Amino acid sequence: MSELIPTALVDLDLSADTREAAVRSLAQRLVEAGRVTDLDGFLADVAAREAQMPTGLEGGIGIPHCRSEHVAVPTLAFGRSRHGIDFGAVDGPADLVFLIAAPTGGDADHLSILSALARRLLDESFTEALRSAQDPAVAAALISGEEPAPAQPGRAEADEAAGPPAPEEAARSADVPAGPAAPQPPAQSEQSEQPEQSEQSAAGPGAGSADRPVTIVAVTSCPTGIAHTYMAAEALEKAGREAGLHVVVETQGSAGFTRLDPAVIAEAEGVVLAHDVEVRERGRFAGKPTVDVGVKAAVSRPAELLAEVRAKAARGEAAPAAVPPVERGGEAGDGYGTRLRKWLMTGVSYMVPFVAAGGLLIALAFAIGGYRIDKAPSVAEHFVWADSSSWAALLFQVGNVAFSFLVPVLAGFIAYGMADRPGLVPGFVGGAVALTVDAGFLGGLVAGLLAGAVVSAVQRLDVPAVLRGIMPVVVLPLFGSAVVGFLMFLVVGKPVASLQSALTHWLAGLSGSNAVILGVVLGLMMCFDLGGPLNKVAYAFAVGGLAHPDGGSLRVMAAVMAAGMVPPLGMALATVVRGRLFTRAERENGKAAWVLGASFITEGAIPFAAGDPLRVIPSAMAGGAVTGGLSMLFGCTLRAPHGGVFVVPLIGRPLLYLVAVAAGVLLTALTVVLLKSARARRSAASAPAGPPLAAAPAGAEPGV
Repeated sequence: MSELIPTALVDLDLSADTREAAVRSLAQRLVEAGRVTDLDGFLADVAAREAQMPTGLEGGIGIPHCRSEHVAVPTLAFGRSRHGIDFGAVDGPADLVFLIAAPTGGDADHLSILSALARRLLDESFTEALRSAQDPAVAAALISGEEPAPAQPGRAEADEAAGPPAPEEAARSADVPAGPAAPQPPAQSEQSEQPEQSEQSAAGPGAGSADRPVTIVAVTSCPTGIAHTYMAAEALEKAGREAGLHVVVETQGSAGFTRLDPAVIAEAEGVVLAHDVEVRERGRFAGKPTVDVGVKAAVSRPAELLAEVRAKAARGEAAPAAVPPVERGGEAGDGYGTRLRKWLMTGVSYMVPFVAAGGLLIALAFAIGGYRIDKAPSVAEHFVWADSSSWAALLFQVGNVAFSFLVPVLAGFIAYGMADRPGLVPGFVGGAVALTVDAGFLGGLVAGLLAGAVVSAVQRLDVPAVLRGIMPVVVLPLFGSAVVGFLMFLVVGKPVASLQSALTHWLAGLSGSNAVILGVVLGLMMCFDLGGPLNKVAYAFAVGGLAHPDGGSLRVMAAVMAAGMVPPLGMALATVVRGRLFTRAERENGKAAWVLGASFITEGAIPFAAGDPLRVIPSAMAGGAVTGGLSMLFGCTLRAPHGGVFVVPLIGRPLLYLVAVAAGVLLTALTVVLLKSARARRSAASAPAGPPLAAAPAGAEPGV
């Protein structure tokens, strides 16, 4: 690592007193060394990374880092502060600051820097040597491994009690080969900000490979693949480190996923599946002890899940061998309702990108060309390059095409969640038929469930061996499409179309108290589980109405988005108004919650709800209900399915809309502050008098 940190990139007297100033000071050295090309651009990338999650580690260490297009070569700068700088660690400020910079696309470089540095940070003698170094060249040599850290005074007794170190452990301490060592676990993803725990060095002699940490593999996924997926992965990895486990997580997010190494799966003692949509390629984990839960469980109680899967492994419980997907909706105790929810969420998760792309394009078209742009002729026949109306028509027609996939994609991936890939074609065909018979969004739901059920039923048949090879690609799609097409055209299509028409007319005719009540109910649903199933049901209901836009459906969409913005904005405001009621980590999360809430990402309130659900969730629901009701009362409309405050120009009655959002945010913040203050007063009144050591640390909230 010597080429990563020359002497010029070491500052042993870092005078900055804030993390921003510290990062700027070290980044300036990178610019002067020719390793960063644009100081402000690089600092913006570091700040964006810090906004996601604090980079402070226990033990007085800060590791701000990022990937940036303004980095010329992977590099590292080090600063030592006399007074300490707050990087968000739970045990206080950091006096050792490592600024890690990797070029865009340099994932391997970035992770190798982090992992190499993390291994050396595990050695207390290394950090103490850095604290006592008087020469920048010595500090650079220590960090690069060119100069071994001196033995730390006072460790002799501990070393003697622990016995002689294993050869591979001694080799790691000196950064030299030690012969045939056991293979190291693969590097974790960037989400693992703290170093992995090393093998149990306190074990006595002769422990050998028995001291290797137990491996647990996990898969996390959520309907949008944006927030819950990665929060759950981070929580599981952190809990694994604290328990001395090697946890490897596969995140099945919106950007796709990288499959777990089959060798890691084979080695794993158990599997944690934390998901609100069907896990892709779930058959890989057959025969392993498995815990199957919703994704929020991994965010709020990761340690319990790891303990549960280890207990199953100790009892010899294992997931059954491959079974038809319709039977694998969860644990054996899961009811049909749980599996139905997961199938529906699978369809919604794949539908959301079509909704966002098509809906926003249509909204932009209306903003540019007016609300009669839907009457424009086809741009394939008539397009004037210098005419804004032609461009608006282009946006509308492209968006309309994207929106036309909404129902088929929903149906296709509901069937996929039930029956895997063989269900896709019958599901898409059923969704297309639903559009043909005007069954709309409800027809797509029914078609997807029918397709999945038909294909799953055929999958359970015992077919001759000669036919098994063509079943997934010929027989199942052919038979499933024929049956689903028959059912949708001749049996259920028309009744569902009548129901869809009745729902559309009901929404169009909503007024007065009925509209307000609907807004309140939708607001409660949006804020109850903060991105979970109820939230997605309310959102899907609103988006389904955009397929047949009228006054009622546009008001519903406006109310749903307004209510969904309230929880994170309310929590962010509360951390500003009464910061002492929140932990340091929550105050940091509050900064990011401003942006998340303004962008209509309800999941921004999850870190607060995970720590104090009994006060945060009711507060969020109260604010969401008020906002949803006021939006409907004011008659606000919205043609875009997403965007938050950034699509305010596309909202009907935008000022009243902002008033509705502000009212809900204020109520949420006020309610959570009052509830947390009441708890703090009760805790203070009931706490027995004791020595000062029993007092809670400054800035931390008393426990319940």
